[in-house]
Amino acid sequence: MTMTAKSAIKSRVNDFSIKLANVNGTGSASANSLLVQAIFRMGVPVSGKNLFPSNIQGLPTWYEIRVNASGYTARALDYDLVVAMNSQTYAADIEEVSSGGYVLYDSSWPLDAKLERDDVTFLGVPLAAMCLENFTKPRERILMKNVAYAGAVVALVGIDVEVVASLLADTYARNEALRDSNQRALRLGYDYAKENFECPLAFHLTTLNKNADSILIDGNTATALGCLYAGATVAGWYPITPATAVMDNFTRLCAKYRRVKIDNDDPNAPATYQNNYLIIQAEDEIASIGMVLGASWSGARAFTSTSGPGISLMSELLGLAYYTEIPAVIIDVQRVGPSTGMPTRTQQGDILMCAYASHGDTKHILLFPANPHECFEFAAQSFDLAERFQTPVFMLSDLDIGMNDWVVPNLEWDDDYVPDRGRILHDEDLSEIAEFFRYSDEDHEFITPRTVPGSHPKGAYFVRGSGHDKFGRYTETPDVYQEVVDRLKLKHAAAAPHVPAPVVVRRQGATVGIITIGSCDLAVREAIDELAEQGLVADFMRVRGFPFVADVRQFVEEHERCFVVEQNRDAQLRSLISIETGAEIEKMRSVLAYGGYPLSAQQVVDSVLTQMEIP
Repeated sequence: MTMTAKSAIKSRVNDFSIKLANVNGTGSASANSLLVQAIFRMGVPVSGKNLFPSNIQGLPTWYEIRVNASGYTARALDYDLVVAMNSQTYAADIEEVSSGGYVLYDSSWPLDAKLERDDVTFLGVPLAAMCLENFTKPRERILMKNVAYAGAVVALVGIDVEVVASLLADTYARNEALRDSNQRALRLGYDYAKENFECPLAFHLTTLNKNADSILIDGNTATALGCLYAGATVAGWYPITPATAVMDNFTRLCAKYRRVKIDNDDPNAPATYQNNYLIIQAEDEIASIGMVLGASWSGARAFTSTSGPGISLMSELLGLAYYTEIPAVIIDVQRVGPSTGMPTRTQQGDILMCAYASHGDTKHILLFPANPHECFEFAAQSFDLAERFQTPVFMLSDLDIGMNDWVVPNLEWDDDYVPDRGRILHDEDLSEIAEFFRYSDEDHEFITPRTVPGSHPKGAYFVRGSGHDKFGRYTETPDVYQEVVDRLKLKHAAAAPHVPAPVVVRRQGATVGIITIGSCDLAVREAIDELAEQGLVADFMRVRGFPFVADVRQFVEEHERCFVVEQNRDAQLRSLISIETGAEIEKMRSVLAYGGYPLSAQQVVDSVLTQMEIP
């Protein structure tokens, strides 16, 4: 069944959005990812956003694909094509199609006339009927229906079907039966669309060459690679959405690259290997950070991956690490809170909690990646910062970065990279001093030297989380206690030039500034271009690390009005900038999106124009 819309979308090449609506647990994610991978291989900038519920199966799930030759791949809010595969959400999904757009649906059953729109073209494909006829197993019919609708989309938007077929062949190279059934399902959908509809549609793809120096990767995989690259060998963790894949990937990578071949006197004996890593799934997040601190104190590079609820539980031990100056890396893949919140939705709600984690006066180093490429770089840098400044370091990713595929520049692996282990006294150093005191002999960055167990006997010291002086001895004397915590404050401030610098883009004639953080980057950059077209020119700054350098305050002071774009309710980045730099909070207006979906440029544009009172 095909109904023709009264109005048609103008012809557009490599510039459109698709929304695929399905039911969680039916295997649609693989088919949707297949489309994004194929578009990427055609050299066209693309993004895929998976909007899924936190239950195992049964609830609605959506996958959004945006194609844009200019690289505007933040989330779109209107869709040229909706693939409606979930009868529970038909009405809402069809409502979201742009006027003149298309709806692809399963015509094995009639479509309710109440759902029809005169300005939308309905493309009916008998997916269930085709799969019933061509496949015998019930589960196989469900799974292959997804591949069949992917095949129809391939034909409709001009994806190279041979690229998709090659991807399927690679994916199922070791399983001939699965490979053949997937290829058959792909052709069923593709051939039906070709025979029954005008293909490609007015909006479609053509091959470009814009991804030649790029990869398609999710942030959790890139983070795990960064930890491996940095030399991490110990991890303590507890499973939590959306951070579990960080450790899953790190475990997989260690099994391949953290194995040492053991010499064997018998040349005929099979090769044996010893693992050069330790990954422990703890009973909870409290135990996991305790394991990390013990390993780090012992000289290993250790980390944990978690999300907001885990940071809450780790708070007390994070204070111990800060006060006793033990390095540690914490990967926080942020999700919606408070409490359990919405575990499979994205947010940036942990900024203040991580900056001041634990009771008493604490300040931590924070890194804010905007994409998987920076996840790789910043994960590695986190270990150098943690050991140089002998303190916990947080890398704050989020679910959008961590669990979605992004097109980013190739990751660079430098074989000459040498980790910065900070001020460590080795045997030769210890032999030349009369006595070692852990918290004295500070350098220009207020860092004191440390030792690791097993070194010279002079290097032994007692670690205490209770009040201590600069010699490590117990104290409750106010001045002596304050001397230590004041040095910690100065040490934290000294880290500012070493964290990733803000990204600043200035435009001639700018009248306002826009400040943002993390995964908001693409949407804000697109919004700034749209605002310029409407006559509002804005400078741009993306904060990438805390403590802040002087440039952050300067940027605020240079503009009569700054908009701070972030994904939380309470304007946490705005507050942190004001608290830590002294910048006037009144000069900073908030643009907030915290419903759990990735940010779109239109949300930023609408909020800024409203606050500027521009119609």
